[in-house]
Amino acid sequence: MIRSLKQRNSPVAVAVMGAQLAANLPADLRQAHNVLVPVPAHRLRGRQRGFNPAFALASELAARTPLPLRPCLRRTDWSPRQAGAGAISRRASDRIAVELTSKAPRHAILVDDVHTTGATLDACARALRAGGSRFVAAIAYARAL
Repeated sequence: MIRSLKQRNSPVAVAVMGAQLAANLPADLRQAHNVLVPVPAHRLRGRQRGFNPAFALASELAARTPLPLRPCLRRTDWSPRQAGAGAISRRASDRIAVELTSKAPRHAILVDDVHTTGATLDACARALRAGGSRFVAAIAYARAL
């Protein structure tokens, strides 16, 4: 499913993955005051793909729940791709830079396709908290171990 999403931008994969995320979203995260915030794609990868997989998933999830979507983050770093990088390299404090592009929601739910080391989610959460979010949770379709 991840490969279909990331490499082919498959509408079927997005729909199935979004439905599974919606079906398994914990009840306390379904509250209408929460806002879905897609994890921004690395700038080079976003340009290569022509889309952001996390945004596609977050959009599908928003369509299946009462939760609004607010893409308010962007990557500002030009670091190498995360794929293939080790955990220590991924967690380096200067490797991933994320900034707000609009007001941070008070209650944010970060949406990503794959959670690997958590470095990108951490950078996004830090940007949201610095921008005024009081609550930040994260969900991902898959977890790489």
